[in-house]
Amino acid sequence: MALPGEAAGRLQREREHHRQIAPRAEWIWNWDGPAGSRRAERRAQLFVEKGGLRGGVRALELGCGTGVFLARVAPSGARLEGIDLSMDLLCRARARVETHHNVTLSCGNVEQMPYPDACFEVVYGSSVLHHLDLKAALREVRRVLRPAGRIVFAEPNLLNPQIALIFGCRPLRPIFGVSPDEMAFSRFEIGKVLRQLGYLDLRVEPFDFLHPSTPAALLNVVARLGRRLETLPLIREIAGSLLITGRRP
Repeated sequence: MALPGEAAGRLQREREHHRQIAPRAEWIWNWDGPAGSRRAERRAQLFVEKGGLRGGVRALELGCGTGVFLARVAPSGARLEGIDLSMDLLCRARARVETHHNVTLSCGNVEQMPYPDACFEVVYGSSVLHHLDLKAALREVRRVLRPAGRIVFAEPNLLNPQIALIFGCRPLRPIFGVSPDEMAFSRFEIGKVLRQLGYLDLRVEPFDFLHPSTPAALLNVVARLGRRLETLPLIREIAGSLLITGRRP
């Protein structure tokens, strides 16, 4: 775990980074456009299905950002809490989810969350864990989960050649909107951390071959091909994302 001074500096750099990108965050994160919207819809469906989100379930979205996924998950009827470090991003999220009365927003540090123990049945998030101290964040997630509570996360896959290039080549990081401290990981790395923290029923599966730049006219063809590639040994390892599921004991 990072020392307190190091952690404070990292959090401040994250806040400043997100302050700068807030006006164009969805474009930088590739959720704009036909392919980006299709990818976001699929992730939201996975959060709902894998998390068992429905009326009466209380769920927490880590790093909710501008509310892209809160707005898509809200129709499930679950009681949703979104937390993010950046007030600049949360201001945009508030505008996006204002008509969803089952959504609440909080500003806070995921590694030290302002929630009591065992208060959520599900914790989920998109592209957030790789911004964090993994052990500190996932230990805190376990704290706020109820017994047998579930986790569902989608993260960039470091074994994907483009992801490896973007995160590994320092000059490219600002061009692609990567913050100074974030770093993608492999499914083997995240699996090891989750096992060390005692999570059960773990699955870390590569998925998502639909590139954000895919033209609208080719979306259906590329999406079908991508689903097929996700089933092929070895090839699936270089998919763009990882789907991480498990539960607290």
